[in-house]
Amino acid sequence: MTADAIDFEKFANPGLRRLRAYDPGHDLVALRKRFGADELVELGSNENPYGPSPHARAAALAALGGMHRYPDPLGGDLKRALAAAHGVGSAQILLGNGSHELLMQFAQVFAGPDADVVASQFGFAVYALAARAAGARFVAAPAFAKDAAMPRGHDLEAIAAAVEPSTRLAYLANPNNPTGTWFGADALRAFLAAIPDETLVVVDEAYAEMADAPDYASALALLERHPNLIVTRTFSKGYALAGLRVGYAIAHPDLIAVMERVRESFNVNAPGLAAAEAALADTGHLRATREANARERTALAKALQERGIACAPSQTNFVLAEFGADAVALERELVARAIVLRPMAGYGLAECLRITVGTPAENARLLRILDEALA
Repeated sequence: MTADAIDFEKFANPGLRRLRAYDPGHDLVALRKRFGADELVELGSNENPYGPSPHARAAALAALGGMHRYPDPLGGDLKRALAAAHGVGSAQILLGNGSHELLMQFAQVFAGPDADVVASQFGFAVYALAARAAGARFVAAPAFAKDAAMPRGHDLEAIAAAVEPSTRLAYLANPNNPTGTWFGADALRAFLAAIPDETLVVVDEAYAEMADAPDYASALALLERHPNLIVTRTFSKGYALAGLRVGYAIAHPDLIAVMERVRESFNVNAPGLAAAEAALADTGHLRATREANARERTALAKALQERGIACAPSQTNFVLAEFGADAVALERELVARAIVLRPMAGYGLAECLRITVGTPAENARLLRILDEALA
């Protein structure tokens, strides 16, 4: 029998048979080779264009000297630093190879064929991926209408209404990817009060470090009151360590103890552990990054709106811009001119493009080439 005669898909579990792999948007490695790293403007992956703290960079390089040794399997130093920063116990922290790994593992552990997963219609694509990989039924609750105050953002009342006795997990993103929208602390408190204790609520705060709206608040303050609450964070965005893949979750210590059973022994590498701890300590660098991002986010959104391009309110390092029926063709034209944005058809938003907030120079070049392409 030849390999071509084997139907490998039939050997996979039922959930995986109907699953599509996560779509990263573009083959960026190929585009860098085509245009050159200095020529290509990468505004499709929500990376931090200002780079990491110099202390984090130095810590990562120093850690490479011990690359023949396994990293700390417990991540003890980073856990203690995170515990001190957030006012929680180390036993409440779970480290991950980015928060993506953790979001997948929550469904692996707590969902399944008899346990549903609920999330918002325009939430992060990994939520549906996690549910289906675990064989669970995924329920997408309606988002706000695009002409609402928070267009296409989470409608927490609709998500709560979709929760049934069979619902084991509810994923929320605050601020949300791909819309950039957010919800306030009062709305979250009301939502948690309406959710039964048997449903675990995962609040994905990947972009929390970028948020500066007066009504934005982290869910961390509600952990003690709600033992079914889980908060995830990442060092990929605000701390600019996307290439090192470090994320974490904070929750009740008993829940974390269950999750530790499926965590891979050395899931966070040594340079990542060292860099994350150093980045966490450099509050000045994070503050400067947040302020620069906020300035450019406001300027970019204003410039797009002046060109008649609607943008959803954002508390992230990207904006969701609406280009209508021309979005797909425009995105291809921009790629041909070395500008990479993120197409949104996979999210059911084919008329939109997600634009990472770049440096002033990157944003200026985007707008110049955008004007040429639109003309």
